[in-house]
Amino acid sequence: MWQEENNQLKQSFQFADFVEAFAFMTQVAFAAEKMNHHPNWSNVYNKVDITLFTHEASDSVTEKDRKLSKLIDKIYKK
Repeated sequence: MWQEENNQLKQSFQFADFVEAFAFMTQVAFAAEKMNHHPNWSNVYNKVDITLFTHEASDSVTEKDRKLSKLIDKIYKK
């Protein structure tokens, strides 16, 4: 579940292994590129941490972030 704190949306995603985590990140990368809105993220083995905020809006959460978070949830639930 996405948490909003300090003007950022944050969520961690867990996978069976590195390959699943990387495949998820690849799908998110394509979706983000289509939106021209890119996440801040990190990956360690089977865990992906994502933070969303909009630089052009003084680093705060906007509708773009909420839309991308919903797309990310759809990708995760596939």
